[in-house]
Amino acid sequence: ADKTHGFVGADLAALAREAAMVVLRRLINEGKISPEQEKIPPEVLQELRVRKEDFYEALKMVEPSALREVLLEVPNVRWDDIGGLEDVKQELREAVEWPLKYPKAFERLGIEPPRGILLYGPPGTGKTLLAKAVANESEANFIGIRGPEVLSKWVGESEKRIREIFRKARQAAPTVIFIDEIDAIAPARGAEGDRVTDRLINQLLTEMDGIERNSGVVVIAATNRPDILDPALLRPGRFDRLVLVPAPDEKARLEILKVHTRRVPLAKDVNLEELAKRTEGYSGADLEALVREAALIAMRRVMRELPRELVESESEEFLERLKVSRRDFEEALKKVKPSITPYMMEYYKNFEEGRKKREKERGGVDYYTF
Repeated sequence: ADKTHGFVGADLAALAREAAMVVLRRLINEGKISPEQEKIPPEVLQELRVRKEDFYEALKMVEPSALREVLLEVPNVRWDDIGGLEDVKQELREAVEWPLKYPKAFERLGIEPPRGILLYGPPGTGKTLLAKAVANESEANFIGIRGPEVLSKWVGESEKRIREIFRKARQAAPTVIFIDEIDAIAPARGAEGDRVTDRLINQLLTEMDGIERNSGVVVIAATNRPDILDPALLRPGRFDRLVLVPAPDEKARLEILKVHTRRVPLAKDVNLEELAKRTEGYSGADLEALVREAALIAMRRVMRELPRELVESESEEFLERLKVSRRDFEEALKKVKPSITPYMMEYYKNFEEGRKKREKERGGVDYYTF
């Protein structure tokens, strides 16, 4: 019941029916039931029990009616799948996971959870992944909005899409609304004289103000251009928290490499600590690409070394020799270059320091566009 937010009665009936079908499929695969039999043996009938795992399998196939038009399927991303970023994870837990899981504690303390969190930082540092993980860990529904997709050539259609998304989110609460590339739909008003984005920002501001206390709706947005966002979005009641997702340091890079090599067979000469030291300026996405490239180089090397028939048949010898060595990583480092430059880090550092300084001087949130 806790996991079926947005499910109507018909959805729950379909879920129970699908769970029963999962049991039948399992028994057929195990050879205990044959579709050609007219009657099922009594001893097999005794085994027809719907387990917890069968319901979870059925949940993958039955979607809630209230979110069917806007539901984004979330990969099974957990906190353990994201290397490093411990401070950012803790902030997201406090801002999103705790209010949804412990609403009585917040009521007891007399505080309101933040309505919106803005994640900003260099490209490839895991902003989207963090939003998916927090939705998964808090067992909330997840609605994804890709900034440019909201814009429409028809007058009023863009604002209508925003209204519908927030209406669906309130119906199926608890819900996490994730707006990726928010700078595409919420630049500073009047900067370019674009009335469409101005109306869109006004609608977004109205909807975020309309989120009631403890409604179970949290808005998370991501951008790598925080300086061009409309200042009205950054006041309390809209995006209460601005969280910098930094470029990974050496310790974080090691954790990211461990995550991405979890299922990769590594040779004994591979030293992840040394690799973490040599990848200064690499984002999480860069490190993922590095591991993938090294694995492909290893595959090409083994395919050249073995006879063609062993490769094409995917023999045990071929599969056994598929290990990523230090030499493969050396070759991959020549191809995959870091995407985070010192200038980029200086830009985010200056923005973060300037924002904190102005907040301290003004005693509140920063209204100044950097």
